[in-house]
Amino acid sequence: MYSFDIQRPTSVADAVAALGTDEALPLGGGQTLIPTLKQRLSAPSVLVSLTGIADIKGVCTADDGALCIGGGTTHATVAREASSYPGLAALAGNIGDPAVRNRGTIGGSVANNDPSACYPAAVLASGATVVTNNRSIAADDYFQGMFATALDEGEIVTEVRFPVPEKSCYMKFEQPASRFALVGVFVAKYADGVRVAVTGASEDGVFRWTEAEEALSANFAPEAVDGLSVSGDGMISDLHGSGAYRAHLVGVMTKRAVAAAS
Repeated sequence: MYSFDIQRPTSVADAVAALGTDEALPLGGGQTLIPTLKQRLSAPSVLVSLTGIADIKGVCTADDGALCIGGGTTHATVAREASSYPGLAALAGNIGDPAVRNRGTIGGSVANNDPSACYPAAVLASGATVVTNNRSIAADDYFQGMFATALDEGEIVTEVRFPVPEKSCYMKFEQPASRFALVGVFVAKYADGVRVAVTGASEDGVFRWTEAEEALSANFAPEAVDGLSVSGDGMISDLHGSGAYRAHLVGVMTKRAVAAAS
């Protein structure tokens, strides 16, 4: 890498102030940023570490029953402590390997919005709210394409609020080397309907499969999606799988997720 300064604020306000220059970048668990620095794809002069901010760590339940997870909370902590939302806890427990789970954070993952990351599917399928130092953003408005979000420069994800569904499950067809999702599908059943979010498949990043949502809201069973399919157009096509293959996996993973949730 190269030389840079690092700041370690202990409050959100101090972190926002430190990020006030064009050459500063926030550092969460570093699972994406550090490899990016090593490859010299990014060259900030200042890194602002968020790991010392206690106020953005932890898991709790709000008065309205929502599961609130601080942006600085590690995947391992979510896996241990999000027991009121088993589908989300299971997702967190299968991210990467133990080293990744004990360093990576939910806020870092949601802010980065990698097209193959797991958390975006959970956030979108849950109709969660992404809370920042400035505002609250509905999941449907937050994700805006591959590596693109509604976050402004210097804005920090301080919390993600998840409405807890009646039933849920995340099924991931893993790329075996990275354990990222070649295709991952999160299904969440609420009293007013079902939400289905897909990660790893589309060139536009995470998306909702509305056709499956309608079918599953009427009949929450694997066979409800029989005959449904997504187009291979616009799907990621690489050495791991073609767009048509990923489109096929969307249906397969959705049926498996519904079967497991049921």
